[in-house]
Amino acid sequence: MSLDAICLHALVGELAAELVGARIDKVQQPSRDQIILSLRGHDRVLLSANPNQPRIQFTRETRENPAQPPMFCMLLRKHLVGARIEAVEQPDLERLVRLELRVTDELGETGRRTLILEAMGRRANLILLDAEGRILDCLRRVAFEPSSERALLPGLFYHLPTPLDRLSLLTQTEAALALLERGGEDEEPVDRWLVEHLTGVSPLVARELVQRAAGATDLRFGMLDAVGRAALYREVKALAERLENGNYTPTMLLRGGRPVEFTYLPITQYGAETAVETRETFSVLLDEFYGLRERQELSARRGRELSHAATVARDRMLRKAETLRREYAATQDRDRLRLCGDLITANLYRMTRGAATLLAENYYEEGQPQLTIALDPLLTPQQNAARYYKRYNKAKSAEVHLREQIARAENERAYLESVLQELRQAETEQEFAEIRQELEETGYLRRSKEKKERRRSLSAPREYRSDAGLRILVGRSNTQNDQLTLKKADKRDLWFHVQKLHGSHVILCTGGDVPDEQSLAQAAMLAAYYSQARESANVPVDYTPVKFVKKPAGARPGFVIYETCRTTYVTPDETALPAQTRK
Repeated sequence: MSLDAICLHALVGELAAELVGARIDKVQQPSRDQIILSLRGHDRVLLSANPNQPRIQFTRETRENPAQPPMFCMLLRKHLVGARIEAVEQPDLERLVRLELRVTDELGETGRRTLILEAMGRRANLILLDAEGRILDCLRRVAFEPSSERALLPGLFYHLPTPLDRLSLLTQTEAALALLERGGEDEEPVDRWLVEHLTGVSPLVARELVQRAAGATDLRFGMLDAVGRAALYREVKALAERLENGNYTPTMLLRGGRPVEFTYLPITQYGAETAVETRETFSVLLDEFYGLRERQELSARRGRELSHAATVARDRMLRKAETLRREYAATQDRDRLRLCGDLITANLYRMTRGAATLLAENYYEEGQPQLTIALDPLLTPQQNAARYYKRYNKAKSAEVHLREQIARAENERAYLESVLQELRQAETEQEFAEIRQELEETGYLRRSKEKKERRRSLSAPREYRSDAGLRILVGRSNTQNDQLTLKKADKRDLWFHVQKLHGSHVILCTGGDVPDEQSLAQAAMLAAYYSQARESANVPVDYTPVKFVKKPAGARPGFVIYETCRTTYVTPDETALPAQTRK
């Protein structure tokens, strides 16, 4: 969900208590639509004009900044570094925040600047104004167009957005309650009416008000009796009093341990599958809610970029292998080329220069059938024979070379398939960074200049504990698979891998002892789960002592061979995985 106007009002109160009088030390722009203000003696302030998650908050999340600051960031640094915040304001319940700033220029003269965050969904923006209210610049410039309500360009005076035709529970309480007494049409949903007529009331809060008043969320006005209407009136009035008193509770809704919504009052409309938790402050709540979402979006974006590069390279290898196979098939017809050369040589006495074909008896086949041989009219008979012999020798030599090239192309295709499997399993930014590094080192991605000399350290493998207490390690990438199997694992440990498919290397740490059957089954389950066979049943998994696993010279990361093994069959089931001790 996006930040509604009442949550924003709660945030402004939280920020104003801390920010007034604070001095801005640094300005950073980690992404296209995010500004970070570093303050002396306070947490950093994040202003986000992302259309999907516009907001202002204190933040403790670390964000990587670009090597070259954007122009808007440079402008803000010029005007705001050293400025003191004099006020943090929200006009009524509009989704808009003003930071009033006192600045000092290079000559020591004081002045005023205003930084405005318009947290309005797809129209979200950050705007810097001078002392007279003229726009110095904005994150997203809006030109004069028939479709735009107003222009946002440097040099123009700033005007507030046109307010929605709704009543504010903060400044128009009596009028809002009077309108509620009249209500809507009998068939009109009550929650939708609240959203459309009361400023700042989100769909979540509107449903909650209806739930508290009448015990259900999907009611229409015609379904409310006098008691229900009176209860709804009391709930809306209580909400207005909550706003007036600044009585907010940072509330997070979670399903399966993941944040799904947030608001400013306890929620009762959901069942047991939704947990309702509170947080210390709204800033802590938003860091948790949006921080997880930002990391997921960043990982997904990086995953898409890497998947695209690996898929393009894989498809190129498929086409190359197919071309090589066609060329190889052509070499299998080379005996016909030698036969043509022999028959031309045997019939030189019959041939004349300039002929386009030769009709000759095939002495090498029973019955000596006639064979038509194509000739080059520009060559002599001897040169035509030599041409066929040359093509025969070339095809004979090419057969070995093409066989090697086909095997190499197939190995590269298999390697890229394993990278795509890694990307499907990757969960963290570190894992994507390791896969990127792997693709750079194998030549499928160009190394960026600023990172050319820097090598990332590998993250730790996933770690599980079998029911018997044995450690089970699962590689996250091809490079980590090599490290885990060939360098870190004890030679007496057991190595597991799904049979004839791409997947992670799994090590069952035995310490030289004979493992129990349950630990063997759980290690095999992890090998099948972290493989291409995750959605399959009765998956064959090979396992063998680590000492029998070898890496061929020059092989790509993650590729190994093993001489002896046992095979077990498992069906991947997430609920049956052993306890994870390190993600």
